[in-house]
This record gives sequence, structure tokens and C-alpha cells, in this order.
Amino acid sequence: MTETFAALHRRSLADPAEFWADAARAISWQTPFATVLDESDAPFYRWFTGGILNTAHNCLDRHVAAGQGGVTALIYDSPVTATIQRWSYQDLLARVAKIAGMLRDLGITKGDRVLIYMPMIPETLMAMLAVARLGAIHSVVFGGFAANELKVRIDDATPKVILAGSCGIEGSRIVRYKPLLDSAIAMARHQPDHVVLWQRDQAKGSLMPGRDHEWAALEAAATPADCVPVAATDPLYILYTSGTTGVPKGVVRDTGGHLVALAWSMRHIYDIGPGDTMFTASDLGWVVGHSYICYAPLLVGATTVLYEGKPVGTPDAGAFWRVIEQHKVKALFTAPTAFRAIRKEDPNATLLGAYDLSSFRTLFLAGERCDPDTLAWAEQTLGVPVIDHWWQTETGWPICANPVGHGRLPVKPGSPTVPMAGWDVQVLNDALLPAPAGEIGSLVVKLPLPPGALPTLWQNPDGFRRSYLSDFPGYYKTADAGMIDDDGYVFVMSRTDDIINVAGHRLSTGGMEEVLASHPAVAECAVIGVGDAIKGQVPLGFVVLKAGVTTPPDQVVAELVQLVRDRIGPVAAFKTATVVQRLPKTRSGKILRGTMQKIADSQTWTMPATIDDATTLEEIGSALQHLGYAGGTAGSTTPPSPSSPDRG
Repeated sequence: MTETFAALHRRSLADPAEFWADAARAISWQTPFATVLDESDAPFYRWFTGGILNTAHNCLDRHVAAGQGGVTALIYDSPVTATIQRWSYQDLLARVAKIAGMLRDLGITKGDRVLIYMPMIPETLMAMLAVARLGAIHSVVFGGFAANELKVRIDDATPKVILAGSCGIEGSRIVRYKPLLDSAIAMARHQPDHVVLWQRDQAKGSLMPGRDHEWAALEAAATPADCVPVAATDPLYILYTSGTTGVPKGVVRDTGGHLVALAWSMRHIYDIGPGDTMFTASDLGWVVGHSYICYAPLLVGATTVLYEGKPVGTPDAGAFWRVIEQHKVKALFTAPTAFRAIRKEDPNATLLGAYDLSSFRTLFLAGERCDPDTLAWAEQTLGVPVIDHWWQTETGWPICANPVGHGRLPVKPGSPTVPMAGWDVQVLNDALLPAPAGEIGSLVVKLPLPPGALPTLWQNPDGFRRSYLSDFPGYYKTADAGMIDDDGYVFVMSRTDDIINVAGHRLSTGGMEEVLASHPAVAECAVIGVGDAIKGQVPLGFVVLKAGVTTPPDQVVAELVQLVRDRIGPVAAFKTATVVQRLPKTRSGKILRGTMQKIADSQTWTMPATIDDATTLEEIGSALQHLGYAGGTAGSTTPPSPSSPDRG
């Protein structure tokens, strides 16, 4: 490409209407849009008003009509059930149309909500596309979510139909979904008309007469449904943020802007198109799964891998390498947590030698900040570019990335590189003024947000203003802190509330985590700020050691304290760390730093609904008490604080 990416980015900000009108040519429109960017109700900006289209048509029907029906669309790879299945675009279209017909027979029409509470199986992805086919709105809830959290989402989205799986499989553990769903519905104010259950052989669920139906029987009896055209500004889905604190917020994704942004990202960021295979190791319940397991690969005619397993333990730390070899994967997208887990189990990557990764071109990491040590290990181990990129549930696609498809830029460890098209990222200080290059402040995005970002919250425009627009007028608040260097590279240091003030010095816990992660014995780590009567706050580190480390934990801690002193300086006041078996995380792999900090400071806290293993917080509490901090008790009923944007 002759145009530099910097020039492309400048063009996207200077004339967004012309830029995105050009990008929209990648999408099939039933009726062309009249206005590219509608600013009449700012700050509630809308994209492609007047345009009519359908998401399922763009992901399936148009490829079949173009003669690509025999191309593989979906590969289901489930090591936990020893299953591999493939669907061509024609086969996938047939299933989706039948499932849409099943939903139509249950009364689902344009604009109705359908809640999807299912595991990582093909029918989950098919259900999403089937709902979109009818012009309805889906809300996918992570399978196995606690009943109370599911109840909250049912009451907010008010679905007419709930599609559920009978169970999920977490490693070797069976999680029965139907009892959780029944409990949630029993607690909910809103009652769905129908529940449709996909029965899995591992654990079948009971049906409530009059309300519940066997999925397989209803689908078999249905006739295929055609695509229902919708406005570009109509919602495609509602996705509730999975932040570590606060009440869930229903992020709305509009139809037209979503498709245009995803198509642009696949070409310019991920370098994926027809004939390529993309393996996104996430969950369909998270935004990464929505965008880059379900919609984006199918939108561009590629093959998507739906993986029901873990990076380690199903069966070992070579699981991802096996998938890459077997399905000729070109790009892998996962979280840094996954690579830290792989490194912990197989620090020398001895399992990698058994696999042929000749098809593999790029590793993409997102969902949390990628420490430079993990980035370096992945680069050295795989021998391919490792791309850290930054985005959130709210944004739907990357804010900052390295444009692999446009001409990859030099990597700076610790940075997700530069803003993508349409993202005007700036750093503001406490006085709401632009911060100088290299100075840490609040990362914000100047309005309007580009296509694909949330236009509002579900039935809560005031909440949209309060959560994202009020703190920095004219900007979207990312709730992340960071800096932009002289070359325009963005560094996302931590959540805004993870910037700690040590004796008047604003310090990034992310910077300290970088130092800890560079120690050869450390597999992963977290640093939190805890209250101190003299300094205001002081940092406290938690580290998990790599498998096979024989150095005594006390010695490792002493070396870490000295390392921070050497790399950051005495100003960091980093004097305390402890070795733990594991860190508390959400199911999407985010470390629960905020909750850990509340426990350490004896603040009231709630057990996060998204926690992967509640016993880990108990272990953290014990470790804190051993260090002289008060710790806390799970299950506090004190209302949580308002939630912040959720990193994708």
C-alpha cells in the first residue's frame, strides 16, 4: 500500500464521512445509507442512517450466492469432548435458517430480544446468527453465570425467548446450566414466553411443561427463515459488561457501523480474508467472541475456529499448537493470561517442537495489558509477530493496534502501538488539559467515536452519559490511564483507579508489574496499591512462580524488591510482595485487582459474578492477613461502586 498508516489515520479524522463511506463498500446493503455520520443528536452519534441491511446475509447468504458455499466457514474443536466438526458456508446457512425458523415459530420478530445462555458449542454461534437473521436482538450471557447475575440480565433485556444449553464443560468439570437458569427465572420480574434447551449428552436438563422445549425437536420441525432487513442504526445485540466491579451495563451494538468496522479491522489489523483461518481463543459470551469468533471471520469469507477447551490442561500446554497445525491457522487471538499459563506449564516450550506451525503468521493479544516479558517470550518462542492491542466491550473492535494488514509498524514492548482509523486518542491530566508526551494521565477518545463503538446503553441514555461522557466533556472516558510518546505510540498502563499515589508521586502499577514479570522465576503477577498512613498508598505485589522453580519464595521476593528499586527507584516504595499459588481472575482472564485492593484495605466488597474460582480470593485474603493486612469476608452486601468500561 502506498499510503502510510499515519496518513490513513489522519484522513479518517479529518473527513470521517468520506473515509467510512469508502469502507462501507465492503458491506452488502439492501438500501444505501443517506447519511454517513448523523450528528443531529450529539453526543448520541449515529452511523449510516437510512441504510438497510442484514448481518446474517452479510456473513452467510452473500458468500453462498457468490459461489463460496463449499468453503469451510466453521470448525468446532472440542478437546473436552474429543470432537471436531466442520461446516461449510452452505451447511452453516442451512442450520442458521432453520434455527431462525424455529425462533419465528415461537413468535420472535424484528426488535424482540433473545437471551442466549450457552456453552462454547456450534449451536451458540448459530443462535447468534439466527437471531440476527430475523432482525431481532440477542444478548449472550456467559454460560454458567451465577443465577442472580443472569436474573439481572433477564430483567434488563426482557427477552421473549431464552436459548440455553443443558451444561458446559470447564476442563474436566461439568457445569449444569439448567438449574441456574431455572433459579434465575424464578427470581426475575420478567418472565420469558419460552425456554429452548439444547441437550448435551454430558448432562441433560429437565423441562418445565408449558414453558420449556427441546431444541432439536423444534428445529427439526421448522422451515427455514429468510433474512429480515433492518436499519443500520437498529441494534444487533446487547452485551453486558463483565467488569470486576459494579452493576452490569447493557452495551448496545448497532448493525451497520458494527459490520463496517469489523470488515475494516479484518483487512487492516488482522490481515484475514477469504481462504484464511482465524483462531480466537476466547468465549462467545465476551466481546472478543462476538466480534472475532462469530461475526468478523464470517463477514470476510474466512474460516473461524470455535474452541471448547483451555490453553493448558486439555490435555497439556501444547493445546494451541495442535489446533494451529491441525486447522492451518493463520492468526491466533487470545489473552496474555493464556500465554502466561502456557509459559508457566512449559517454560522452555518443549511441546512446541512436536507441531508444524508453518501456516501461522501472527499472534494477537488483548483483554488485559500485555507485559513486555510475556510479549518477548511469545516472540522468541513462536518466531512470528506478536501484536498487543487495546480495546473494550464498549468499543467492539480495537482502539489501538498494529496494522498488520496495512504494513506492520515497529513494536514497542508495553504499547498496543497506535490508534486505529477513527480513534482520536488523547491523554488528559487532572485539570482536563492535554498532557505532554510521556506524561501519564487519563486516556480518552475525542467524540464522535468511530463506527462499531457503542451508540448508547440499552434503555439507559442517561447512564451512557454518566458512565462515559460526563467526566471529560467532548470525550469518551476509557477509564484507563496511560501516556502517548513522542512517536505517537500509546501506552496503556492500568485502569484509572490502579494509578497509585505514593507520597505525592503518581505511579503505575502496570509499570511495576512489568518489572516483576521480567524475573525469570515469575509466571504472572499483580500489583495493587494499599492504604498507608504516611505515604497515602504503597504498592503490594503478588506473584505466581513458574513450574519447576526451586528458588525459595523468600529469596524470590527479596530479588523482586531489589529489581523494582533498581528499575523504578526508591520512589516506588515497593517493599512487600508475596508468592501465591494463583491470582483471582474473571472467567475472561482479567485479574481482580480492584477486589484484592478492597480486601487489603478492609473495605466492603462483593464477590464478583465473573470470578473464575471463588476460593482464590479466600487464599488472597489469607495471604494478606499473613502480611498484616486486615483481609475481608466474601459475600458483603454493600452496593458496589459504579463500573468502568471493560477492556475487551
